[in-house]
Amino acid sequence: MTELPQSSTPLFEGSFAGLAAFAQLVREALACAAREGWSQMVWSDASFLDWPLREKAVVESLNAWSGSGRRLVLLAQRFDEVQRHHARFVQWRNTWDHLVECRVCKQLDASEFPSALWSPHWVMRRLDVERSTGVAGYEPQRRVLLKEELEECRRQSSPGFPSTILGL
Repeated sequence: MTELPQSSTPLFEGSFAGLAAFAQLVREALACAAREGWSQMVWSDASFLDWPLREKAVVESLNAWSGSGRRLVLLAQRFDEVQRHHARFVQWRNTWDHLVECRVCKQLDASEFPSALWSPHWVMRRLDVERSTGVAGYEPQRRVLLKEELEECRRQSSPGFPSTILGL
């Protein structure tokens, strides 16, 4: 079994409730990813509208995380809300395009779309997006099951949210 990286501050484990708690978990996870050098992450959400991607601290964590051998996959039903509301993240994504793969999954209804952050070490998933309630933890079984679900969504997706629009 793979050993978990040692962290001075372990990430939250258990149930969470509310948009503020969800946003704080995203912030803490990205700071941890930068600190521990997570090699990959998968983010999944129908639109990412209520993720804290517009925040300076989030982009600073992403800048600290970015580097050789890193990979971020974003799965969404649509990316228009990201482009409209998360300018800092869009700018970061354009700079680090070679690390980021954005995929559009239209086969799922927004109400069925998984809202989650997966890493090989820790995962967080909203079970009720409307109320922002969910679970987070390090458990291997939770990580494997979520990874399988997100991989299936990825297989049925197509590229989306290009970093640049080429035209004549």
